Amino acid sequence: MEFAAIRHFEDKRYCYALEKGRFLIRLETKRGDLARARLHTQEKYLPASLTKQTHEMTLACTDRYRDYYEAVVDIDAVCLRYFFEMEDAEGQTLYFGGHGFYSQPIQDAGLMFDCPQTLREEERFLLPGWARNKVVYQIFPSRFATDKEVSDAAWYQAPIDHAASLQGSLRGVIQRLDYLRELGVDILYMTPVFRSKSSHKYDIDDYYTIDPSFGTKEDLKELVRGAHDRGMYVVLDGVFNHSSTDFFAFRDLKEKGSQSEYRSWYYADHFPLTAKRGEKPSYKTFGYAGEMPKLNLQNKATADFVIDVSAYWIRECDIDGWRLDVADEISHSFWKRFRREIKAVKPEALIVGEIWHFAGDFLEGDEWDSVMNYPFRDGVRELIAGEDRRPSAFFEKLGFLRGNLHRELEGYLWNFIDTHDTARFFHTVGRDPRKQRLAAALQLLLPGMPMIYYGDEVGMDGGDDPDCRRGMLWDPARQDRDMLAWYQRLIRLRRQAPVLTEGELVCQQGEDAQGLLIMKRQLGGQCATLVFHAKEGDVSLPELRGKREVISGKVFSGTLGGYEAAVLVDEEVNKTP
Repeated sequence: MEFAAIRHFEDKRYCYALEKGRFLIRLETKRGDLARARLHTQEKYLPASLTKQTHEMTLACTDRYRDYYEAVVDIDAVCLRYFFEMEDAEGQTLYFGGHGFYSQPIQDAGLMFDCPQTLREEERFLLPGWARNKVVYQIFPSRFATDKEVSDAAWYQAPIDHAASLQGSLRGVIQRLDYLRELGVDILYMTPVFRSKSSHKYDIDDYYTIDPSFGTKEDLKELVRGAHDRGMYVVLDGVFNHSSTDFFAFRDLKEKGSQSEYRSWYYADHFPLTAKRGEKPSYKTFGYAGEMPKLNLQNKATADFVIDVSAYWIRECDIDGWRLDVADEISHSFWKRFRREIKAVKPEALIVGEIWHFAGDFLEGDEWDSVMNYPFRDGVRELIAGEDRRPSAFFEKLGFLRGNLHRELEGYLWNFIDTHDTARFFHTVGRDPRKQRLAAALQLLLPGMPMIYYGDEVGMDGGDDPDCRRGMLWDPARQDRDMLAWYQRLIRLRRQAPVLTEGELVCQQGEDAQGLLIMKRQLGGQCATLVFHAKEGDVSLPELRGKREVISGKVFSGTLGGYEAAVLVDEEVNKTP
């Protein structure tokens, strides 16, 4: 056994309460190193002879280098003591407790791991139940829809730059709510809507005012009411890492320098403030962009302001949560406070952080509810359009997330294939609709919160930012109607067959040579087999021939074409959405 690869800590990643009296305990080992793992438990304050139990551990998932074993145990204890028994393929047995290894079962409770039940239950990760596995739709307000007269030449210009004004508006979004409901959207996520001079609004001048080009606070209220009436939710973009240079506090700082009462709102190195192209500004910014000075949220007055803004829009317009821009560049201490205070205003508010890498330290139950799942996006792109196109590599990425995050988060991660910050997926795959449909199937048929970037469902094209922010394709003649029907069908199936998102993953295999990903999920008496083919040409699956394929509604022929997907369910799925 590889001792250095065996890991367990008594923290919220490896040992946590799923509910009162029910705990998950996780062990991490070298991939393929063990043949079997057991968990031994006993009470700390009662005789071991009365409380000892042994639990078989399940190999829950695997990434490229590690296996993750888990056991779910029912306990009623003041404090649980436990250790692991590990057996390798050669029959060698080893015991692991208190970060030490032993050749014999551990008898001394002081050498075991320790888990106080009440503490862990009070630290439970409580997530908004309404959001689990829901479909998110990202709207870029300035380019999504308008209630004004805009020529086709202006609206459909391509490529497009930051300066183009398409006059997108909140009333335009209101007029398209029925379209979104028909598509199957559950949650509208809108990029910033507050006063700003840019088209993207990520440099905010006034956090308490809707940008006049978009409309008014009353328009936002009407949009939220309209969404709620249709069973949808609304999440806004919180740009709290930085402001614009026209924000009142920065204007004062620039004018008065070190004598400004807002000196502590920013990170100014020296005065006068300078930001010359090609040089580092004399103050901290987002990405060295001088027009986006970084806010100091360790300063109480600044933090108070941001939290007041966040609570204000929940109270005033009944929004359902915040997506937090550049959230990993803000301190944990601020996000802990943010969660407490926002959940006090609206306990079921959804808090989602933007982070382009693994975010485990923000997802322990006391900061964010979820993240934009860039590892998923990277895995899909690599599988369908990258150099390392192995299905097993895609599963390894999912396995790493599954093995290192709270189990419940699987239903909350925002799984996307592109956003306003990236080239369109359709562009990346050379405008091949087969590849776009396969990516959509991976998004929409797996657990999580699939996030559709506006227009993906009708085959929108666009290169890197800002070209990925073109005007939405509303003209039916410009839309890929087959693509739209595909998205609608997948979302409808997602609703009709909970086994796809809530079912237990009982089998998973990646056939690299054939480009096949096969997953089996089970929920109650229903079993679903999902097959994704990420290669050119046909592939034969004779063992599945004759089963009902529920995406098409036809009997499966036993053959999948290039970049095709199939779902085979052993029972008729509910026909109602």
